[in-house]
Amino acid sequence: MERFAELLDRLVLTPSRNGKLRLLKDYFASQPDPDRGWGLAGLTGGLDFPAIKPAMLRTIATERLDPVLFAYSYDYVGDLAETVSLVWPESRSRRNSTPSLDEIVQRLSSASRSDAAGVMSDLLDELTPSGRYAAIKLATGGLRVGVSARLTKQALADFGNVPVEEIEELWHGVVPPFTDLFQWLEGSAPKPTSAALAPFRPVMLSNAVAENDFASLDPADYVAEWKWDGIRVQVVSEKGVRRLYSRTGDDISGTFPDLLEHMNFEGAIDGELLVGHPPTRTGTFSDLQQRLNRKTVSKAMLRDAPVFVRCYDLLIDGNEDLRPLPWVERRKRLEAFVATLEPDRFDLSPLVTYHSWDELNDMRCTPPHPVIEGVMLKRKDSAYMVGRPKGPWFKWKRDPHTIDAVLMYAQRGHGKRSSFYSDFTFGVWSGPEDDAALVPVGKAYFGFTDQELRELDKYVRNNTIERFGPVRSVRADRNHGLVLEIAFEGLNRSTRHKSGVAMRFPRISRLRWDKPANEADRLETLEQLLQETAFEAPQIE
Repeated sequence: MERFAELLDRLVLTPSRNGKLRLLKDYFASQPDPDRGWGLAGLTGGLDFPAIKPAMLRTIATERLDPVLFAYSYDYVGDLAETVSLVWPESRSRRNSTPSLDEIVQRLSSASRSDAAGVMSDLLDELTPSGRYAAIKLATGGLRVGVSARLTKQALADFGNVPVEEIEELWHGVVPPFTDLFQWLEGSAPKPTSAALAPFRPVMLSNAVAENDFASLDPADYVAEWKWDGIRVQVVSEKGVRRLYSRTGDDISGTFPDLLEHMNFEGAIDGELLVGHPPTRTGTFSDLQQRLNRKTVSKAMLRDAPVFVRCYDLLIDGNEDLRPLPWVERRKRLEAFVATLEPDRFDLSPLVTYHSWDELNDMRCTPPHPVIEGVMLKRKDSAYMVGRPKGPWFKWKRDPHTIDAVLMYAQRGHGKRSSFYSDFTFGVWSGPEDDAALVPVGKAYFGFTDQELRELDKYVRNNTIERFGPVRSVRADRNHGLVLEIAFEGLNRSTRHKSGVAMRFPRISRLRWDKPANEADRLETLEQLLQETAFEAPQIE
């Protein structure tokens, strides 16, 4: 357990991706089975201990400690796991050796609601502070060490010197503690045979097209289709098993039961998950967000925000793998396949007819529907290849909207930015001209260079007027303030923001040292943009 705790500590303090990969690879190489397998499960969200709840941890902490002292400590530290691990009193009956990760998992798994508090208290007595922290994070979920499931799978691939795509295709057919998977990666056993039906297939990704790319691209070699603003999904149905995967291979089936019940086919489809009723309505990404990351979905939500898939590609047709075929062949098969599906839940992604890049650019800038965020270019002879190969697929997104806003608040960043104020909240003017006030409209933490970050950090430190924990309030009024040019993809109505609007993917595109704060944009500018884009366009034929 102590080795796993050390891994978590070092992952938190390691900002670089390659550094995290090395730490994970070393952990897999140095730890025995099944400890390393349980560690892998914890890092990828594969462990669940329903009897262990944060409220229970607070209760057992106040039983061992003075409640007021614990409350002060918790308020100061801010993290429950870190607070409990540091202030938990040392036990005189502590074992000479700490329990292994496997032992901890077994004890937590067998704990019931009635004895969970005692099991957790005994574990905390037997562990060091770092071990307690790791055990609590493992038990309650959400390690938050800057490692995604995808990065962990890449570390596994590096450890076994195999393509990460092989790990992804096997992933939903192997279970913790992954002993057969590790033995194969070490070369001591054959590759596991995935017995899972409806597995995930790694997706093909596109590259952003650059202006100088068009000189070497022939419009006749590519087809274009609209790029819709939903989430990329893979819809798989095999022998009665139905699954919906995100682009990164996460199984999100439980969140969308209304789609699963209509997957009456045998195959795998690549498409975009959207809210609405094709062909009459396609909802915004804000509509889709109401459905994302929910463990339970109410009947009202199923009724008011039904989902459907706009189909881009056909990967598997029955038992036939179509991925090696050229795009034109897969498209013909897709058209015939979608025609057999329920039209309220599956429709075909329409193609865009064009003859030149200039003509396509005009359509890209003025798409026929507000939920379109650009176009996709796909080479007609391209096979469905894993990863992001340069050349077969390009994405050409709409030019972003821009406004001039005033810097209002700043917060320190994370990792290598932890010593800089790099997360910025900005606002626009609202109210009468002679008595206007700033209202926050967004937050951004990228879009600027390292030199500009240093300039922003210096400005925040020199113009701080108040502090609220880690947040600094920056001087901003009609006569003083730093204006930022903010680029963003779109706007949505929001009840969570004082301004009533929420930006989509905001970023700082320019520091306007030359512009007075009183000349920044007003909230009416955003309201006008909302009115211009918030319409129900007819379905594209």
